[in-house]
Amino acid sequence: MSAVHVVESPDHFKSLLSEDLTRVSLINFWAGFASPCVEMNDVVEELSKKYPQLLVLNVEAEEQEDIAKSFDIESVPTFLILQGHKLLKRIDGADAQTLTASVAKLAKPTPPVNPLSSTQQLPAAPADGAEEKQKLNARLEALMRQDEVMLFIKGTPDVPRCGFSRKIVNLLKDQGVKFSSFDILSDESVRQGLKVYNDWPTFPQLIVKGEFVGGLDVVQEMVENGELKELLT
Repeated sequence: MSAVHVVESPDHFKSLLSEDLTRVSLINFWAGFASPCVEMNDVVEELSKKYPQLLVLNVEAEEQEDIAKSFDIESVPTFLILQGHKLLKRIDGADAQTLTASVAKLAKPTPPVNPLSSTQQLPAAPADGAEEKQKLNARLEALMRQDEVMLFIKGTPDVPRCGFSRKIVNLLKDQGVKFSSFDILSDESVRQGLKVYNDWPTFPQLIVKGEFVGGLDVVQEMVENGELKELLT
């Protein structure tokens, strides 16, 4: 029996994910106009039957635009495997083999621990987790201070890879702002790290003098009210 949930709203999505933060979930971002999604929806259906412990959510990307935007979805199909709210794996495109293998690897139920067994011990937490986070944050801070004005976008100023990136590049150029940029599609650790470091889930992100300013909407508003010009003087 299929256990695929059709997400009807952002609140519905949050509610389903929050029921059990230890549970692994598969999020299928799809659209009716994209023919590869039809085939992949059948794959997702079969995975939901094979792994009943897996929470499977179908999200129609155009109808649930806020959810799609929060996860930086640029094309369909795109699949996310989460545990609670933590991203374990992202698969862009109709790659049934990778999706199936990833679910098989990540959706295995954790064997119960027998409290009466003296030989069983809880696995030790990785000692280098905090150290790795510190290294990443130091790198992010260095990138943000690489120039007085830094723009983190998808693609490059000459070849933006999304509409929002194109708009903010044109906006800054129209204002005569000189800036350096970083293509977040070239480095997944930077892409995901900045979302947490700046507490901002989407791109582009504008940095001035090492400090996070905001995304396209914020920058657009600052241009209109003169705050950006004042910030750069």
